[in-house]
Amino acid sequence: MVVTAERSAPRAARHWVMRSVAGVGVGGASNQVIELLTGELVTNAVTHGPAAAPVQVDVRVDGAVVRVAVTDEGEGTPRLQHPEPTAPSGRGMALVAALASAWGSARRPGGGTTVWFEVDTDA
Repeated sequence: MVVTAERSAPRAARHWVMRSVAGVGVGGASNQVIELLTGELVTNAVTHGPAAAPVQVDVRVDGAVVRVAVTDEGEGTPRLQHPEPTAPSGRGMALVAALASAWGSARRPGGGTTVWFEVDTDA
């Protein structure tokens, strides 16, 4: 799925990913984690990538593992932050690191960055 880097993108991506995983029988608490983390990655792409640029969202189910990847045209790479408790932002990647079975990022050869996470639905 491709969304435009704008405020509505995280919601559209979450809904698409949830329909995709529900269509292959993934349910339960794992769905909530997948929905939350998808929203975090797409929000980061919208916030830190070029305005109004395309954001590619991919989902793959391999047995019990769901992998979601978000690719944007931004030049940055994600980093874990430890914001003050009263800070209004900066917790997204910490949530990904805490709740995902695995996660990572890679720079794209032609420019841009892909950030991904995996959730083991059997865990």
